[in-house]
Parts: sequence; structure tokens; C-alpha cells
Amino acid sequence: MIVSFTKGRAPFTFALAALALAACAFQAPAEGSAEGGAKGESTIVSDDYLAPGQATAVFAMGCFWCAESDFEKVDGVVDVISGYTGGSLVDPTYKQVTYEDTGHYEAVLVTYDTAKLSYDDLLKVFWKNVDPYDARGQFCDKGTSYRAAAFPASDEEKAAAKKSKMTLEAKLGGKEFATKILDRTAFYRAEDYHQDYYQKNPVRYTYYRTACGRDRRLEAVWSKAD
Repeated sequence: MIVSFTKGRAPFTFALAALALAACAFQAPAEGSAEGGAKGESTIVSDDYLAPGQATAVFAMGCFWCAESDFEKVDGVVDVISGYTGGSLVDPTYKQVTYEDTGHYEAVLVTYDTAKLSYDDLLKVFWKNVDPYDARGQFCDKGTSYRAAAFPASDEEKAAAKKSKMTLEAKLGGKEFATKILDRTAFYRAEDYHQDYYQKNPVRYTYYRTACGRDRRLEAVWSKAD
């Protein structure tokens, strides 16, 4: 398998035969295929659908299949949508986000019950499920769309995110995190085949997550914070 990492849009190619079919991009069906489907014309997601006592938060954690799985296991999380955010292109497709210079991140929109969870609680889940030192992507997925970031929607959330980052940097020895904290922008829902991918394709997903070394790396990083 060939995995391309793009920095400044100049390709750097790595031969990773041991990770054949492991990367997020190589597990996805082609757009326009019977399995893959196609993007709709209006996929921007707003908070208009929220019920009383619900709020949303946006995080990028590498492959959004894993981010969706991680957050949906949290008590108090109502829903998780995989999508794209942070870039300039309106209604981007997976292919565009992965291979073109859109500036978008693979991300998740987390809807949660504010009586059970706070934004600080979600930040704890976020940090413990990313490699904060990797500026090139996450785990075996390299490229601008696979970088990790938190997207606070208010000054209060931004302050909370920055505080949590500084606290954890100090707890892990003082090395600066590469993970960014960025202002929240428009969130675009990803294609249907990406939603709940880990439930629809459990064998593929389990192989991908294991072969990508995600959980091994998370244990190596965050065991030092316990």
C-alpha cells in the first residue's frame, strides 16, 4: 500500500506494505459506487434540530470513523455525525478533502445532553483519543485532513480548550502539543457510507483500527498521564 502525506501540497510517499488496506482512505468505497453513494447538494449541519437541554461540539481526531465510535460510547452523548470542517470549500466530498487542498479536517459533530455532560467532559474524551504530538495526521493516516483539532464555538469553550491543553502538556512532561484549537466554522455532513461505519462494517473497522496502531499509540501516550 502507498500512503501519501501532503505538506504544502508537495507529496511525500511512503511504502507501508504492512499496513495494506489499513488506512481510512483505503477502506472507503469509491464515491458514486453502489456502496459509496454520492454527496447531496445541501449537507451543512446547523444546531436547529437540537432539543431543549442539548448542545453540540466539534472535534477532529484523525479518521472520523474512530472518532464517531469513541464518542458514541460515552453516556450522555445523543448523536455523532461524521463530516468535514475548517476549510474553505463549500459542501466538500470525501475525495476532495482527502486528496485536494480544501483545508478541511475529517471531524465529528457531537450532540450531547448538557444535564449529563459538559464541554469539559467532552474535552477529556477528545484528548484521550488523539496523539497530541503528531502534526502530520493521526496514527497511520497522514495528511492535512487527518490532523487533530478542537473547534470551540464560544470564548468560554475556547478558554476551556486552551486550559485543558496547557494542563495536559504539563502533566505529560511539558512538551508542546501539535494539536490545534481553532474557531468553529461550518460543519458539512459526510457521505452516508461514513456514518456509523464501525457498526456497518465491523470486521473492516476492527482490522483498520488494529492495523493502524491507534489504541497502542494512545496507551503509550496517555498511560503517562494517569
